[in-house]
Amino acid sequence: MKFKLFIPILVLCFLSSSCAVIFKGNSSKVDFNSTPAGAQVFVNGNYMGDTPIRLKLESKGNFQIEFRKEGFKTKTFNITNHVGAGWIILDVLFGLLPVIVDAATGAWYELDQSMVNAMLEKKQPRPLSY
Repeated sequence: MKFKLFIPILVLCFLSSSCAVIFKGNSSKVDFNSTPAGAQVFVNGNYMGDTPIRLKLESKGNFQIEFRKEGFKTKTFNITNHVGAGWIILDVLFGLLPVIVDAATGAWYELDQSMVNAMLEKKQPRPLSY
């Protein structure tokens, strides 16, 4: 008797869940490196740590990344996202509810980059004025 209820409940749970939330989640890991190492990493203006560092970023966001190091020019990168077509196809195959869940949570978005490597340039000393 218990087994007869288990199968329909399992099928219902599977069909009512969303593919991207289950398999990927709504964040992505991004590695940040710099040459030379030890640059400060700022994400959308917030200090996150020094290179090398791995950060977990929300997949549905767009991010401005700055690398700062004393004596070097600041280097700026933008990380954007896109909708993963595979997640949409899987969601549509399983019905309307998975589409709604993945769209609402942003789980079907993927970041365009999984690694950012900044080559920092030394600042030129200012000439002395007399």
